[in-house]
Amino acid sequence: MNDVATKFGPVVGRCLIVILFLWSGYGKIVGFQWTVGYMTSKGLPLVQLLAIASIVVELGGALMILLGWKARLGAAALFLWMIPVTYVFHNFWAVPADQQLMQQIMFLKNLGIMGALLYVMAFGSGRYSVDKN
Repeated sequence: MNDVATKFGPVVGRCLIVILFLWSGYGKIVGFQWTVGYMTSKGLPLVQLLAIASIVVELGGALMILLGWKARLGAAALFLWMIPVTYVFHNFWAVPADQQLMQQIMFLKNLGIMGALLYVMAFGSGRYSVDKN
């Protein structure tokens, strides 16, 4: 069992980590105006530019991790991007009481994903990857 996990765990883990980012990046493309409107509602400046940057980071970083090409760099980009995203969009401490639980769950989910990204940053992508590290 341990040999199977050691052998295939990194590639399966990479695939699972990136599903969220690929889905989210795609959603921002097909729902670009909605994304811009939502970002505007949070009081962010230059929302069209930020939306495009989010798409590039989400899809680019996710593909880097998925393929295992410069996966540490892709994970670092996503990790750093998630810091302000988590703070701005999941600030459970500053929303109405009826939204607090859901935003707290989303905040904690993001922390968990950031932990997985740190793992990729620390240990690389594994043997089944373009970089093979």
